[in-house]
Amino acid sequence: MTEPRQARPAAAVTRAAPRPFETGRALGGGGPWRRGLRALCRSPRVMVSAAILAAIVVLCLLAPLYADHVSGTDPFVANPVGSTVLDDGTEMPLLQPASRGVGVLPIGPTWQAHFLLGADGSGRDVAARILYGGRNTLLIGLLAGALACAGGLLVGLLAGYVGGVVDGVLSRALDVVWAFPVLMLAISISAISFTSGISLGFVRVGSGSLALPILIIGVVYVPYVARPVRGAVLSVRTADYVHAATSYGAGHGRIIRREILPNVLSRVLVLFPLMVATAMLLESGLSFLGIGVHPPAASWGTIIEDGTQLLRNRPLMAIVPGALLATTVCVLNVLGDAIRDTFDPKAEPRARVR
Repeated sequence: MTEPRQARPAAAVTRAAPRPFETGRALGGGGPWRRGLRALCRSPRVMVSAAILAAIVVLCLLAPLYADHVSGTDPFVANPVGSTVLDDGTEMPLLQPASRGVGVLPIGPTWQAHFLLGADGSGRDVAARILYGGRNTLLIGLLAGALACAGGLLVGLLAGYVGGVVDGVLSRALDVVWAFPVLMLAISISAISFTSGISLGFVRVGSGSLALPILIIGVVYVPYVARPVRGAVLSVRTADYVHAATSYGAGHGRIIRREILPNVLSRVLVLFPLMVATAMLLESGLSFLGIGVHPPAASWGTIIEDGTQLLRNRPLMAIVPGALLATTVCVLNVLGDAIRDTFDPKAEPRARVR
């Protein structure tokens, strides 16, 4: 009778530690981006903030419809001798003599379709200009924030992955830009290019183009994205799965695209709402000083500046765009905090935009 053969011990199976952005699939419930998106959708503060931001964006996008079909005015053409008819049939001039007989005073809020929030010093509809100004402020903030994040991601990847002389040169260049106060640097560049624009080889950005503040603000904020991205790349570059990919013969492009970029992209995603908010504030500051958006185009900063001249008699002209700007920045801060808590919970708390 033969003895039963003893089972051989199973060979130990070793597995490489999963990459940070592969653990979501191992745990089930989809990838980490999908799980994070579901977590954001379940957050009441995120949904309320997103609804407020969407309402502001939709209102600004409807500016042409409001100007054409509701107010019936052109918010970019001065109308100093025009008038409007109130609901009771009274015809009122848009610019009236001041009470002390010096200068003129624009009509105040009518709380009706025509000149809902009154007129400015040139007889233009304030409500329509606020909506059009919001379009420009939101557009400049969005594109400048995207430019800063894209430029910071590229510079941070190169500096952190290549290292050596490339890292030294890029880091010192970032330090030079970082050494200047943001507002003063943006004011200096804007003042130089205010009348002549900027020439970049075969591409020339005119002084009256919205691309000019987008380019200036985006470049100024590149170091604020490149520094944390560089630090994340330096941390990820020494991970085991990067060394494993190198030992398997993967090229630099594949390693950056497949191993490093997915694990630092969350840092850029967290910074994006903050960059949009700070870009909006900087654009409004430049326009308030007269070196941002050129008249007769409008932004919330230019309208606030116009309203400061009538603050005693027509305060809503400055309060409404200021409140919209503050609300948008606060909402973007809330969204940025929620995205950070979801996709980058180990990150240190950041200072909010003030």
